[in-house]
Amino acid sequence: MEIERKFLLNEAPHDIGMHEHVEIEQAYISIDPTVRLRKRNNEYYLTVKQNGLLAREEMEIALTEKQFKNLWDKIETNVIQKTRALIPLQNGLTAEIDIYHGVLQGLMTVEVEFDSIAQANSFIPPGWFGRDVTDDPKYNNSSLAVNGFFPE
Repeated sequence: MEIERKFLLNEAPHDIGMHEHVEIEQAYISIDPTVRLRKRNNEYYLTVKQNGLLAREEMEIALTEKQFKNLWDKIETNVIQKTRALIPLQNGLTAEIDIYHGVLQGLMTVEVEFDSIAQANSFIPPGWFGRDVTDDPKYNNSSLAVNGFFPE
């Protein structure tokens, strides 16, 4: 079960370069059901997710590069490219900052994953987090891959 909250960011923290980061490229074979292909640095995954915003079931399967490339020919959406920085927070939590590139240039979000819905609901975000968009489906990566991003 994936339980996470998502927030917008107006600017990246000044020390973001000091933290671990990964390069991500992903696209979707299907939106309903959600079937995603993701390359994270030199690792490859197929992910199946159920519908939902705050909490949803997720299954991730490791792929070989060859399997990934064969499936990549079947994508039905735009490709999302982003750099993800991992910043430790209090209570053992991690802020996953996504800085988008390409067609989504200018969008920055931060997600935090939780062990329970109660923990997610009681989370008080740091002051540098922006507006909570957990319940706004247009900020789901699958929606961004299909519809793009239009700043408000």
